Amino acid sequence: MKYQIYSLHNYRKIPQIDKFSEQDLKNIDVVGHVLPFKTNNYVVDELIDWDNFHEDPIFILNFPQRGMLQPEDFKSMASVLERETDKVELKKAANVIRHKMNPHPAGQAHNVPELNGQKLPGIQHKYDETMLFFPTQGQTCHAYCTFCFRWPQFTGMDDLKFAMNQIDYVIAYLKAHPEITDILFTGGDPMVMKASILDAYITKLLDADLPNLQTIRIGSKSLSFWPYRYLTDSDADDVLRVFEKVTKAGKSLAFMAHFNHYRELETPALEKAVARIRATGAQIRTQSPLLNHINADSDVWSTMWRKQVKLGMIPYYMFIARDTGAQEYFGVSLTKAWEIFRGAYTKVSGISRTVRGPSMSCTPGKVRIVGVSEIKGEKVFVCEFIQGRNSDWVGQPFFAKYDPRALWMDDLKPAFGQEEFFFEEDLARMML
Repeated sequence: MKYQIYSLHNYRKIPQIDKFSEQDLKNIDVVGHVLPFKTNNYVVDELIDWDNFHEDPIFILNFPQRGMLQPEDFKSMASVLERETDKVELKKAANVIRHKMNPHPAGQAHNVPELNGQKLPGIQHKYDETMLFFPTQGQTCHAYCTFCFRWPQFTGMDDLKFAMNQIDYVIAYLKAHPEITDILFTGGDPMVMKASILDAYITKLLDADLPNLQTIRIGSKSLSFWPYRYLTDSDADDVLRVFEKVTKAGKSLAFMAHFNHYRELETPALEKAVARIRATGAQIRTQSPLLNHINADSDVWSTMWRKQVKLGMIPYYMFIARDTGAQEYFGVSLTKAWEIFRGAYTKVSGISRTVRGPSMSCTPGKVRIVGVSEIKGEKVFVCEFIQGRNSDWVGQPFFAKYDPRALWMDDLKPAFGQEEFFFEEDLARMML
């Protein structure tokens, strides 16, 4: 299939444009000047139900919606667009709104490490065993998710961008930190890179002979948004050979696939791409945030997990929508998140119950809502760390006051009259 990108500048060329009202077009133009917008012909032609596109989860996943901006911000940006065409002025107006949307959630700026006194802005090291690497050539995607917590990467806000192409620094950092067992290639989407570039990075890592490095992870939405990357792209076979190189070298290759709805799992191209990746020896693990308007339903999740297992993939995480971007549009309460997770979990067999969640990737770490309970007459959220900035926190249960309106970790207060959670003093020292 020939690859066709649609963005704010040319989306009116999609074949289905006659279905849009003038208000639909205005909504996309206004919101698309603040939040990044890009899709492609595979998504448009094979995934979206155009007979019901206003309610279609994949349409909402890709096309900006009016509710993604606060009413006053929508009105402000619409007013600027009506009177202004200068790109610099438009960007200034957009940036005012963007900076109100928490562009660096979960303390990401504190995850950037140093090596010999030098900051490494293309690396994040939040958890002992795992390092994130943002290759410069992978800082875009085949299409953009409207909920994406890394949306600042795509808006031209250079001060909010992580990226580097100096793999030698990555290797030096891995050598200096033998506790790291996993490196995650992320972005953006590293699978927008040409096979030759990916191969150069991977080969350098393997040739460095790092005994502590056990797993190479690749975080990607490409299976959902462009499965032809592994089928008919000019270097599709070369990409798969890079995957094989990792597994033949005795390293584990974990392809961290993002699927937000079971519709993304239903095309012949997806099934063929999954089979080809698995044939290289790679494991495919799946994850998604829980999203209002897209997948906030236990049947959607149980169907998605069953389909993933049938295709040989491993359900891995249900996340809670991060406190950034259009969180108020996508977010569901922690109570509802737990109810949806539990409802889906009870509908699948044990082989699908590898999934963990609902989990918040917040400043102190990955915090899971284990459930809602009543202890000594007080209704509480039961929580635990799946990962923590301090590994000693992992697996420790703790309790928060029950709040039916809570959407995020910052909304929670300690239960039983405690002044703070057990980790807060330690966390405060880390964030200095």
